[in-house]
Amino acid sequence: MGIFLLNEGITDIEIHFLQIKFTAIGVYLEPEIVGHLQPWKGKSGKELAENDDFFEALISAPGEKFLRIVVIKEIKGSQYGVQLESAVRDRLAADDKYERKEGGKLWEKVVEFFQSKYFKKDSIITFHFPATSCTA
Repeated sequence: MGIFLLNEGITDIEIHFLQIKFTAIGVYLEPEIVGHLQPWKGKSGKELAENDDFFEALISAPGEKFLRIVVIKEIKGSQYGVQLESAVRDRLAADDKYERKEGGKLWEKVVEFFQSKYFKKDSIITFHFPATSCTA
């Protein structure tokens, strides 16, 4: 069974009034997952981004999911790991879902994993969520 691109985006940062793009991100799903997302059909991206129930349905839907990150501008793995941890932590904290004790230990492992890496332009990072688990 094939997968399809659900959505794409970029990560960037503003430095001295310039927007520097670091990565391009693609979200890929197995086609049958779409059936589990029917309640949100026709909603805007902004509405979906603010809807916790949508993300819960997406993550818990049976079927494989992939995040494919393509590096646009070279970045040290240590910088990427900290950026990733910070973005997720901030998002969870904004929704009052971040647990410092439990989440902190998990993110230490993620940051440590990326510590020794160096990502050149066009490097690819893939996060795979198997059909049988919500863990990448």
